[in-house]
Amino acid sequence: MIEFCKTCVTPSSRPRVVFNKSGICNACINAKEKKKINWKTREIEFQELIIKIKNFSKKNKNDYDCIVPWSGGKDSSSIALKLKLNYKLNPLLVTFSPLIINEVGQYNREVLLKHGFDNVFFRPNQMISKKLSKRFFIERGNPKVGWDAGVNAIPIKLAVNFNIPYIFYAEHGESEYGGLVLKEESKKIRDVEEVMEHQIGDFPENWENKDIKKKDLYPYIYPDGKVLKKRQIKAMYFSYYFKWSMIDNYEYVKQVLPDFKENTFGRTIGTFTNFDSLDDKIDDLYYYMQFIKFGFGRAIRDTSRFIQNQRLTREEAIKLVRKYDGEFPSRNLKEVLDYLDLSELDLQEVINKHRNPEIWKQKGNSWQLVNKI
Repeated sequence: MIEFCKTCVTPSSRPRVVFNKSGICNACINAKEKKKINWKTREIEFQELIIKIKNFSKKNKNDYDCIVPWSGGKDSSSIALKLKLNYKLNPLLVTFSPLIINEVGQYNREVLLKHGFDNVFFRPNQMISKKLSKRFFIERGNPKVGWDAGVNAIPIKLAVNFNIPYIFYAEHGESEYGGLVLKEESKKIRDVEEVMEHQIGDFPENWENKDIKKKDLYPYIYPDGKVLKKRQIKAMYFSYYFKWSMIDNYEYVKQVLPDFKENTFGRTIGTFTNFDSLDDKIDDLYYYMQFIKFGFGRAIRDTSRFIQNQRLTREEAIKLVRKYDGEFPSRNLKEVLDYLDLSELDLQEVINKHRNPEIWKQKGNSWQLVNKI
């Protein structure tokens, strides 16, 4: 039986979420605690870090001051713009290619690059990428396990190779959205343990088989911790220094980049928003599979974040969840199935394989959640 947070609409089935005795999730508790943070003090700490970064670049004659793992979306774009415009840094934007490139995401990347940024766009071997996506979609109900590894590994590899030790990631998801905070420092520093435990959940070295060799997995293998320590790589979360909000980030980017595009269909499948996760056509299926495995989809994810940032009431959120959550990802389905080399029948078999029997019941030829909000 799923329980729902009394403050937002996060379900107890979300991996690693914790509810207190009052039925409030740890994401909402974190949102409340953020109000007590002295953000001016945090910004002073950030300014001190900027001085260190500039001194390092000057001493080592670096052309780039830091790396920003960059999808082209509103969160990573907001970080890139603030570093450049507000703090006069020259960040190198590093993109691990989406699985199925969305035209909106590609357009938005071009919009930002025209404002004076360099970008390394890494497109991995597509034969290997497709094999990993299909394998993990069937095995884990997640076509993006390989991508999760690549998007973590490539920026760090470039940091080592280019001698750019400072990397700025977006938010610490485990504290922001409800999860397991490994240690207090995890809200600030992204280390190897955090990546393996929460971002990938596996060592890509283990993915070798008769079709995939060790050398094929280079883009997905995270650098050795000893190397990172020796090179003094520092991966930090922007959300530690500045209050994090997806809607605030979007509004900031839209103000600076008026040509920044939203979903051309008016809203994204499974939710009410039109500005989030637009760079990969496979994302609709990815979020739908969360609905299948855990009983919550994109609308619950988005409305909970809006509530925590005081942009929605819980009553308003529930109406949106009932209307959109769990919407079937029909829009790009043919292209997604071609990419995964699956038929629609294959797709349904995989979907039903991953239905959690504790939260789903079959009624006739249809499936229903045991309980909804």
